[in-house]
Amino acid sequence: MLWRIGLIVVFLAVGTMLGIVEIDYQRFLVTPLGVANTTVHITKGSSVRQLAERLTAQSVLKHPYYFMLLAYWQGDQTHIKAGEFAVTADLTPQQLLKRFTDGQVIEYTITLIEGRTFRQTLAVLDAHPQLCGEPLAPQTDAALMTQLGRPELHPEGRFFPDTYRFPAQTERLTVLRRALERMERIVAEEWRDRSPDVPLTTPDEALILASIIEKETAVAAERPRISGVFLRRLQRGMRLQTDPTVIYGLGERYDGSLSRADLRDVNPYNTYLIKGLPPTPIALPGRAAIHAALHPTDDDSLYFVATGDGGHTFSRTLNAHQQAVRRYLLDKKP
Repeated sequence: MLWRIGLIVVFLAVGTMLGIVEIDYQRFLVTPLGVANTTVHITKGSSVRQLAERLTAQSVLKHPYYFMLLAYWQGDQTHIKAGEFAVTADLTPQQLLKRFTDGQVIEYTITLIEGRTFRQTLAVLDAHPQLCGEPLAPQTDAALMTQLGRPELHPEGRFFPDTYRFPAQTERLTVLRRALERMERIVAEEWRDRSPDVPLTTPDEALILASIIEKETAVAAERPRISGVFLRRLQRGMRLQTDPTVIYGLGERYDGSLSRADLRDVNPYNTYLIKGLPPTPIALPGRAAIHAALHPTDDDSLYFVATGDGGHTFSRTLNAHQQAVRRYLLDKKP
């Protein structure tokens, strides 16, 4: 008789314990973690047990077995993604698991800037601490373009300047490929919607002109007008005579100011000497510059000169242009 009573007591105790555990587990599921914000690195192939132990070691969880039970109960034990994840105090264990299974990794950003050259862009990519892989700058242009699947292209101006998001330990070449593909899409879109009377024959010519426009002005309203000047000069067989191409052609020889000797330097980018466009872009053009190259202002200006305040003044005739040069440049020299 006593053993029956003892057995009943044991069953009651076990049932009570299970009830307490069930209540505790349900509370665990919906209670915010309440921990200091931290990051968790999940390596590829990590098991639920390994993840639960890591979370416990980082003081994210107090009940690793509850977390494992949650993962198995929901069938998510094999759906956890690798990567770097943010853990914040307001997350519940259920929300945290969903973050892991959805692959909501921490994303970093890098900005490729309009007007920068290809080599300057490579230096930015190489310097980012969250990008990995072989450094890009030591590699030749030909080697990089071959890796990107475009061995026939010169790299200058081929990468769209924008802010790109990526998870930690993304390869530098991956970001570069995204910028290349983005530029190709945008140029194709802009070329398709170009003004019908634009005297350019290929998208590459548009990209070259856009890069010159990008370097000539940062004033948005001026871009279509500068585009118009260059296109009219091309149509009339006039040399472009634009300083940014000369500077690009000089490369490391450029010391910060252009001399008369620089304007006589014989190279394929010296538009004071060559007719037509230079052989390649000279920088990364933004979409506004590409659009301007294909949607020029329709007026009769053939010249422009910087006014010293970031803008330009435009002229129809050489005489008016020379007067503007004297007003804004020569008369201001010490």
